Amino acid sequence: MKRYLVFALIAGFTFVTLVAYKEAKPLPKAPIYKEIKKYSPYYMEKRFAGLQIRSKLDDKFKEKPTNMEVFHRMEELNKEWAKIHLKRVEKTIVVSDENGTEVANIPISTKKDDAFIHSFFGI
Repeated sequence: MKRYLVFALIAGFTFVTLVAYKEAKPLPKAPIYKEIKKYSPYYMEKRFAGLQIRSKLDDKFKEKPTNMEVFHRMEELNKEWAKIHLKRVEKTIVVSDENGTEVANIPISTKKDDAFIHSFFGI
């Protein structure tokens, strides 16, 4: 019986580790996300205990989510930003700044980018 207990504990810890890894993993992104990310005010900063989310616009903005939540929180902030600052005009994404002026036009070139923008940003 004791021999099986060791194997059961190893299997249990392995299962818990894999579940935690799967939940903490960020969503897969399309190549167009890198272009849109350049204009997002949020970025990650390394700190001793993990990652911290900062804003380019507000020096006082600091969020310190747990390591399991950091990527999901960053996605939430980018989605909130996109609702206000991204617009879809035919096959392009129009990025605007805080004043509402156009900053960039990003063309949607592939179906994968098109599907990603619809599912991730909801536009």
